[in-house]
Amino acid sequence: MNITIRLDDDLMPSLKKRADKKYLSVSELCADIVRRSMVSYKTSTSTEMKVDDKLINIFSRSRRGRKKK
Repeated sequence: MNITIRLDDDLMPSLKKRADKKYLSVSELCADIVRRSMVSYKTSTSTEMKVDDKLINIFSRSRRGRKKK
């Protein structure tokens, strides 16, 4: 599958510099960025509460960490 991404000309020099640091091409760097984003998205959505009201999310505690005996 191919995806076309349009970027501002201002971003290309910084992307090129970042790609050169990692010994990648710009297209490989963009693919890596998207891949890492999806990996973090998959892990964050499974632990996130599914509540419509934002105030409940703000004032509720998540049950992560060690469980009480």
